[in-house]
Amino acid sequence: MKRTVVYIHGMGGSAGESVFYAPLFPECDVTGLDYRSFTPWDAGEEIRASLAALACKSGKVAVIANSIGAYFLMVSGAAEYVDEAFFISPVVDMENVIRGMMDRAGVTDEELFEKHIIQTAEGELSSVYLDYVKAHPPMWDIPTHILYGSLDALVAREDVERFATVHGADLTVMENGEHWFHTPEQHGFIRGWISRFTDN
Repeated sequence: MKRTVVYIHGMGGSAGESVFYAPLFPECDVTGLDYRSFTPWDAGEEIRASLAALACKSGKVAVIANSIGAYFLMVSGAAEYVDEAFFISPVVDMENVIRGMMDRAGVTDEELFEKHIIQTAEGELSSVYLDYVKAHPPMWDIPTHILYGSLDALVAREDVERFATVHGADLTVMENGEHWFHTPEQHGFIRGWISRFTDN
């Protein structure tokens, strides 16, 4: 039975991005998870259901999760279906990301909880979302490899380093890499990074 590798995209991404990873796991079935919701409670439910179904067919799966997709996975309660994870630019502390957006927009806690929803140049701020994030920190104890770009403008390096230490994850930093790994050089770095942990 072939091992299944599931790609979980980030904001603005798609399940179709999984084709990039298929050649890196030639002995596996590589598929993209096409979740449609972008709240952690709904996206998490979609991810959990999809991984449970795949695990029923092929046993525990490996996942490649990008950016906010990694956060959605970690709060989905689906860890029982995963035996290995590759995180690329993972959002590991969503509260810090939200508070960074609030600071840059000049929004206080009091203002957000009074208005409930505030539109900013970076996106929507929601008091319901913030409450959920505070009440549901990532729960994760799966062997995990993390790739992080030193120029990531969304996720703080100290947050990723802290997460890696607390959760025993392997951390690789690409100097001058960005949050979105999209250039030929960055794609090449991803290929080399994954090859370190596979038998290909």
